[in-house]
Amino acid sequence: MSSGPNVLLIAIVVALLANPCWSAPECGRNAEQCKEHRMHPDLPEPERNGRAYRVVEGEDTNEYWREQGIQFVQQKLAFELNQKQAKNVILFLGDGMGVTTTAAARNLLGGEEKSLSFESFPHTGFSKTYSVDKIVPDSACTATAYLCGVKGQEGTIGVNGQVPRTDCTVMLDESTHVDSIAKWAMEAGKWAGLVTTTRVTHASPSGVYAHIAERDWENDAEVASDCGANSGINDIAYQLTRGEVGSKLKVILGGGRKNFVDSTLESWGKRTDGLNLIEEFKSGNESNVYVTTAEELEAVDVTKTNRLMGLFNEDHLQYLMETTEESEQPTLEQMTRKAIEFMKHSEQGYFLFIEGGRIDQAHHINQARMALNETIEFSKAIAAAQELTSEDDTLLVVTADHSHVFSYAGYSYRGSDIFGKAPVTGQDGQPYMVLSYANGPSFENFYDGATKERKDPTTVVTGKHDDEFPSGVPIDMDSHGGDDVPVYALGPWSHLFTGVYEQSTIPHLMAYASCLGEGHTMCK
Repeated sequence: MSSGPNVLLIAIVVALLANPCWSAPECGRNAEQCKEHRMHPDLPEPERNGRAYRVVEGEDTNEYWREQGIQFVQQKLAFELNQKQAKNVILFLGDGMGVTTTAAARNLLGGEEKSLSFESFPHTGFSKTYSVDKIVPDSACTATAYLCGVKGQEGTIGVNGQVPRTDCTVMLDESTHVDSIAKWAMEAGKWAGLVTTTRVTHASPSGVYAHIAERDWENDAEVASDCGANSGINDIAYQLTRGEVGSKLKVILGGGRKNFVDSTLESWGKRTDGLNLIEEFKSGNESNVYVTTAEELEAVDVTKTNRLMGLFNEDHLQYLMETTEESEQPTLEQMTRKAIEFMKHSEQGYFLFIEGGRIDQAHHINQARMALNETIEFSKAIAAAQELTSEDDTLLVVTADHSHVFSYAGYSYRGSDIFGKAPVTGQDGQPYMVLSYANGPSFENFYDGATKERKDPTTVVTGKHDDEFPSGVPIDMDSHGGDDVPVYALGPWSHLFTGVYEQSTIPHLMAYASCLGEGHTMCK
């Protein structure tokens, strides 16, 4: 009598196991996954890569997702608009950080369901990034837009659309110059500063203080090469040291020593005018502090510092994945913490520009692993800023200048390696990677030189930090993307940053919240 139910139970189990949609673990007890197998019989079985297929407990139930939705609604209903004046404004710029970059980077935090620090900000919008002359912009003209509130031509910084790139005469007309929100802050009695992982004379940070027709004119030798020795044009490093805005910045942290020193004074110097602008900074005030290592930066007593400059490399800072235990350069988070620690001493408040600049540069050379790692470092810096400030009086804005032609695709299973191959092969019989680029320098590594047929990409992407990922068109550097980029905001008047708007609107929104400039503000 007792054997009957057991026989029936065994029969049911056998029947269920025979059904491909119940045959765990290969289908993960997931009907949609089995459906995908039926639609694509060439799909291999799911790879677990050390993580369970069901990444989060409860995701296969109605209640899990409904509860998430309810909590989000409650969170939005409980939110109270902050309409106080922003004493401080911090603009974080993830150079080249489009939505595919942020989405892919979440996997480095442990899975697709994770969030970067700024993705918890209550208000988001999108900015349109095109320039006056190009549908896809660069980091120079975009800096003019999100810092000065005016769009210009590609390659130009701090000038309006009347100035063509590399024009050596039009830019000398100061009526074409446009000022950044850093100057507006100074005019209101606030402090201003910049932090970057690139050269401090590079395109993005230069938007804080420079007016130039060519982003590459970072030292006088570059200006002379294009415009002659007596052009009357002050190079970007010169403007940072002696310019109206640059000479008053309280914090300057990043790389790029080479553009400040004559080549006859230091072997690594690039100037030809005999100047040592670093020594000039140091001698400008006995309380000016200049540092070159993370240890020196950490040791700075901000209560005894008039201005702080840290140049931690001759060129850009190293990618974090290329540093070693012996590396002396600070992380973006360390620079952010010291900058805020210093700027807090301004009684009137401050404007601070902080850039994760090497996200972009890794994408340009198709090195997705390093680009995503730099995105995580950028997120850490923003988390530090949120920790050190109060959303009651500090407006935090996070955005990108432009996107990249970076693709995140391929129907991979949850928990699989973001840097691995997709589970479906191409029609040529070769696998393809989850991450790839529309164009870039890696093309020749993934295509046979004679036949132009694709190679197996898994033989090229081997797990190294500087792996190049596939690109579809061979060019020296991958191009930017023309898609809109997200804007995230937290703090006073952060609700203004919703919607889709011109990138040049961003500084006007920040100015409204903090009563800066001559435009419309909450104080007028």
